[in-house]
Amino acid sequence: MSTDDKRIREFAYQIWESEGKPEGHEARHWEMARKLAEAEALAPSQPPKGAKSKSAAASPPGKSASKPKAKSAAAVVVPPGEKPAAPKKPRAPRKPPAH
Repeated sequence: MSTDDKRIREFAYQIWESEGKPEGHEARHWEMARKLAEAEALAPSQPPKGAKSKSAAASPPGKSASKPKAKSAAAVVVPPGEKPAAPKKPRAPRKPPAH
C-alpha cells in the first residue's frame, strides 16, 4: 500500500468517525478522502508557525540588542483588507427575568 493510499484511508476513517460512523456511505467517504489527499499533495509545504531559522531570528550586525522595544498599537502588523481587533468591552450583568 502506498503512502497516498494510507493517507486516503486515514482521511476516510476520520470522515466516517466525524459523521458518527454511519453505514452505507463508504463510497462518499472514500471520494471525499481522495480529494482531500489530492489537495494536500498539491498545497505548498509551509514550515510550522513557530519554526524560524536562527540566522533570521538573530539581530543584524551593528545593532545593539540592549535596547528594549515597546510594542504600540501602530507596531502590530495587520494583513491588508482586515481590520485590527478592537479590545472587547466588558459585558453588562444580565437582568433578572420579568415575572
